Amino acid sequence: MTQTLVASPPPARPAGRGPGRAGRPGRRGRGSAANGGLFRLTPTSGLGLGVALVWFSVLVMLPLAAVIGAAAEGGWASFWGTLTDAQTFAALRLTVVEAFLVTVVNAFVGTVVAWVLVRDHFWGKRVLDVVIDIPFALPTIVAGLVLLSLWGPDSPVGVNIVNTREGIFLALLFVTLPFVVRTVQPVLIELDADVEEAAASLGASRFTTFRRVILPSLVPAIAAGSSLGFARAISEFGSLVLISGNTPYQTEVASLKILKFLEGDNQAGAAAVAVLLLLVAVVTIVALDLISRRVARRG
Repeated sequence: MTQTLVASPPPARPAGRGPGRAGRPGRRGRGSAANGGLFRLTPTSGLGLGVALVWFSVLVMLPLAAVIGAAAEGGWASFWGTLTDAQTFAALRLTVVEAFLVTVVNAFVGTVVAWVLVRDHFWGKRVLDVVIDIPFALPTIVAGLVLLSLWGPDSPVGVNIVNTREGIFLALLFVTLPFVVRTVQPVLIELDADVEEAAASLGASRFTTFRRVILPSLVPAIAAGSSLGFARAISEFGSLVLISGNTPYQTEVASLKILKFLEGDNQAGAAAVAVLLLLVAVVTIVALDLISRRVARRG
């Protein structure tokens, strides 16, 4: 006698239970949990965020808003007229050009100095590592006095660069030197030497290893240091007071032009120049950041 066996259907899985384990409630997805608590802050976190926002607003946002408001007091015609004035435009052009040249030099020389400090071992290395930070520690007017003592009318080496564009370039180079060095140096320290050895074992030359392995890791740091140095250069004041000579159309820089506007009770003109320098600095920082990301991505 033949018996026909009919398999009974499996019991229905209760709603809300996971597919992997019967009889146990399924785990809620991270998305739903994250969405539910994405903007929830603990009292301590909320207090910290509030303090940070207030501090940032008082020290940065409010002064920037005040400068932009002062620049807009005279209207667009006054703002544009100030920036297109021949003397003001010459000061802005000199400032941006010299800052750009200094940034290019720092991007190369600063990387080389950082490489030497990290990869090479020599007598006096620690002393050099400390000396690099001197432009950070010195007040800018003292930096100008130091340069004036060495390259001024009474120069011990017989070279006078006061009231010249070369003097402006040298002063900006002095105060911006540490930026690239100090941003690239930590990255070089953290680079894994095993990756370089692996590239060499696969037949890559030193140049190829540097271009394809080391440089993509350094580019973001170089860009960060360069953007900080450029922003410092276009706004430098103290070291240029004694060096530039402040001759209109020749050695007058934007920061000293702002001082002239303020001494002439032209706050709107000073604010207009300041706003333009701010825009130039922001655009440069964003552009360098985009370039560094693209280079690092392509490797």
